[in-house]
Amino acid sequence: MIEFTDDMVTALNNSFADQMIVTVASSGASGMPDIAFKGSAMAWDREHIAFWERALGTTFRNLKENGQCCLLYRNTQTRQAWKFFGVAEVLTEGPVRDQVMARTVEAELSRDPERKGAAVIVRIDAIKQGPAVLQTRE
Repeated sequence: MIEFTDDMVTALNNSFADQMIVTVASSGASGMPDIAFKGSAMAWDREHIAFWERALGTTFRNLKENGQCCLLYRNTQTRQAWKFFGVAEVLTEGPVRDQVMARTVEAELSRDPERKGAAVIVRIDAIKQGPAVLQTRE
């Protein structure tokens, strides 16, 4: 079962303000990996992470081709670090896209003035801390 702890929710939701930007690893159909910073990452609920994909570049293409991804949160000051593994859904329209946009930090939205971005919701299937598996979806 996946259920983010209060510490995870707080860390994810404050990652932009704390300047501990979440990193997303993805790969498309070719298998070529990519890593990108996502300042808009947030705990969507206790088992999903969401972010606003404003660039519509490599991460967007990769996740549309292959939803498997890993999100890394790391804060060296608090010594908190988690890897969240899951499957992404890319939403280019609809009410959930609008809800993600409404919860996105203004500093990220201001870089998408025409609001052309997409919402990404990642269903988390495993959480690791170092080599330790903390939670898995069963």
